[in-house]
Amino acid sequence: MAAAQVWSVDPRTGKRREQVAVEATAADVDHAVRAAHTARGALADRVVRAAFLRTAAGLLDAAKDRLVAAADAETALGTTRLTGELARTCYQLRSFAGIVDEGDFLGVVIDHPDDTATPPVPDLRRLKVPLGVVAVYAASNFPFAFSVPGGDTASALAAGCPVVVKAHPDHPHTSELVAGVLHLAAERTGVPRAVVGLVHGFDAGVALVGHPLVAAAGFTGSVRGGRALFDAAAARPVPIPFHGELGSLNPVVVTAAAAAERAAAIGAGLAGSMTLGVGQFCVKPGLVLAPTGADGDALLAALADEVKRAGEGVLLDHRMRDAFVAGAAARAALPDVDAPVAPGAGDEHTVSPGFLTVPAARLATGGPHDLLLEECFGPVTVVARYDGDDEATAVLSRLPGNLTATVHLSAAEAAGEGRGAELLARLTPLAGRVLVNGWPTGVAVAPAQHHGGPYPATTSTSTSVGGTAVERWLRPVAYQSTPEALLPPELRDDNPLGLPRRVDGRMELPDRDA
Repeated sequence: MAAAQVWSVDPRTGKRREQVAVEATAADVDHAVRAAHTARGALADRVVRAAFLRTAAGLLDAAKDRLVAAADAETALGTTRLTGELARTCYQLRSFAGIVDEGDFLGVVIDHPDDTATPPVPDLRRLKVPLGVVAVYAASNFPFAFSVPGGDTASALAAGCPVVVKAHPDHPHTSELVAGVLHLAAERTGVPRAVVGLVHGFDAGVALVGHPLVAAAGFTGSVRGGRALFDAAAARPVPIPFHGELGSLNPVVVTAAAAAERAAAIGAGLAGSMTLGVGQFCVKPGLVLAPTGADGDALLAALADEVKRAGEGVLLDHRMRDAFVAGAAARAALPDVDAPVAPGAGDEHTVSPGFLTVPAARLATGGPHDLLLEECFGPVTVVARYDGDDEATAVLSRLPGNLTATVHLSAAEAAGEGRGAELLARLTPLAGRVLVNGWPTGVAVAPAQHHGGPYPATTSTSTSVGGTAVERWLRPVAYQSTPEALLPPELRDDNPLGLPRRVDGRMELPDRDA
């Protein structure tokens, strides 16, 4: 029986563009994983893998026009957005190369023997080592930054782990092109091409997470798909870490004082954030708690004006379009839900942005209105109008875990007066990133970044963006009473690799200028 064909589809028309691959069989997945496993030794040298990451970034930059054109044809995200996303991806690869150079991620700790301690301390030396082959599941909405060359791939390679990527069906041609660039980077740095494998197809994704040589997995996608893979990873004879980003409502609280101070600006900012990328960001604000009264009304008026200006847009595929139209209609049909700007279908290929309003009391007690507390992928948000702090608090107490949570405060509240600190304390348990007087769309690649959150936002406490994302693919090992000649060079007393380390409780930093 012939393998199923993989087609590139134009979301602007719903028509097939070209066949770009075939779905991987179980044998294909096995071959890719075993080849990656065999190639892992090529990433052992930190100098080599830093060079690989930098070379990959440079080659992606050089192929920018071709890659952006292919991604736009498959995603309809637009060349401006995709050019910026590719630049972000290249920056991320270079950032991880710098982390590899520095070596702090290895977490080197040395404790020399101490017979005076209780109990006595033997010679102990600890560092982190790569887990092995990492399965990466590409996202639909970021064909570069969260797909084949994205954060999971970059951080795994930085850790010294080969990857096998399961391509997303919404951009298979882009995935093939990018994989080719990464393979060229591997060749130019003397690394086997197999350190980055690529497979297509639903069954391939299932086989990948179950392969005995896959040591960990990273996923960005839906709650349903991510939870199924998470369960499969846990049910293996040897369970593996599964770092999944599944879904997020990203609540926003607007205080009465903030609305009184700048209702129009908040409404306009919300419109820009919830319609950005046709509402297809994982950090889109999907629920907003806004006060009743004239100031809240002014906020909604500004929101309505800006959302109307946003115009119709194309979602990543027609399946998502159908789900958005159905989801928006189901939410709008609930009792006491109004649609000042109705979200839904545009023409046969587009959707119209909009927002819904509901009394906050409807969300405080459960029932059918709980649908409004679930993510709806696309350009829609729910504004819950609260009358008093108790109503807002009651809604917050019912929210699941999120990637982000935002509060808009007045100038006085931001200076420490009123409920600002209390609201931050209430939002902190709900999310991995808490914002004040900003909007969650846009995730900076920075050492302090955390892109994750309590379940169902993610299945672990780790981040998928920022320097500490590399920690997902490492495990610590301690060597006890091991002769110096047998120790890895990272743990030797003379520190031949010039690594930052903690020795007998004191931090030692290498002299980079020596």
